[in-house]
Amino acid sequence: MSTSLHRVVVADANVLINLMHVSRLRLLAKIPNYEFVVPEHVREEIAIAEQRSALDKAIADGWMKVEVLDDMGAISMFTELITHVGRGEAACIAIAAKENWHIASDEKKRFLREAEARVGVGRVITTVDVFVLAIKAGLLTIEDADADKRTLESKKFKMPFVSFRERVE
Repeated sequence: MSTSLHRVVVADANVLINLMHVSRLRLLAKIPNYEFVVPEHVREEIAIAEQRSALDKAIADGWMKVEVLDDMGAISMFTELITHVGRGEAACIAIAAKENWHIASDEKKRFLREAEARVGVGRVITTVDVFVLAIKAGLLTIEDADADKRTLESKKFKMPFVSFRERVE
């Protein structure tokens, strides 16, 4: 009997948008043992019509679930956090902390410090991590990931390596 680890990950807008830029949002539905959810605050941040449509389709298709802040402890944490980070980022941290989930975000500095303090070190995954998980699961080739890397870098999302091969091998 398999005892695979199931991880729920609260997705921030930057990871979702990066995946949308390269038409890879659906990868989130296919990565084994991971379930991705989106806070309503993050959904509201997706303002470009085409991207909002892609996210709404994922929600309608049932493989992405919307999370609403409705717990008083999480709302209190959210209220405290929005003085330091954006609303979507604050919602990600508050929900992940309440549920003991992971976070998908490319934010650094204050966000990362807050997330690690409230959710735990090693519980934030990035766009790069999503690509690595997809490659390891056989959902994407290194060559396709490298092509997507070039596209993302043309949109100002820089990655500190030449090829995903360096991250997978």
